[in-house]
Amino acid sequence: MRIDVVTLFPEWIGQLQEFGVVGRGLRESRLELACWNPRDDADNASGRIDDRPYGGGPGMVMQAAPLAATLDRVRAARKARAPVIMPSPQGERFDQRWAERLAAGDGFVLVCGRYEGIDQRFVDAHVDIELSMGDVVLSGGELPAMMIIDAVARLLSGVLGDSRSAQQDSFVDGLLDHPHYTRPPSLAGADVPEVLLSGDHARIERWREKQALGVTWQRRPDLLDRRALTAHQKALLDEYIAEQAASGDADRPPEA
Repeated sequence: MRIDVVTLFPEWIGQLQEFGVVGRGLRESRLELACWNPRDDADNASGRIDDRPYGGGPGMVMQAAPLAATLDRVRAARKARAPVIMPSPQGERFDQRWAERLAAGDGFVLVCGRYEGIDQRFVDAHVDIELSMGDVVLSGGELPAMMIIDAVARLLSGVLGDSRSAQQDSFVDGLLDHPHYTRPPSLAGADVPEVLLSGDHARIERWREKQALGVTWQRRPDLLDRRALTAHQKALLDEYIAEQAASGDADRPPEA
């Protein structure tokens, strides 16, 4: 898979090759990453690619022409057409389903905005998808772009050391992940749940499914509202709620 990133800070995006699963994917040629700086397509010696917004107001706006010229270079290098994605607070929320959708393709182009944003004429003419990391405004699109790259890269075949890691992540099956434990079995008076030490794989899987349902019910009930639980899952969730009630911890956190 090839991912191209249009950014004023290619060195920042380039740090991905030094760390984690993205770095492994790049080193093993399972992923290709290229960065393109629109300053290289500026029509002035200083490399300036922003200007004041029409209508007044604070801040600067990235100009359409240099971004379009950069995108032309990207497309020439890629040969095949790829979707152009712009991280934006106005976009559809990026989630695991989006990561899976992008991972199933041949790659994509990320355009990182800065300042007050990008001239809307570029967005209208060239951007296929706008994706948001949530209801928050960041200084630019680089951090969201790196999050998208990381989420997609870990789904590519061979990037993770064990493919089951991606299959068991939060949100993959619409639920949050179950709790995880490692050595030692007892720490500061807190013990690892007995079932995880039992060696009984059927019991362990049942416990993990129950915990995933329960944690989702407590922390992200909206996820449960979107899916139909099987009779088995309903029974596990009822069991979890009863156990929490018995321990005095059955309430969901107050909604914001």
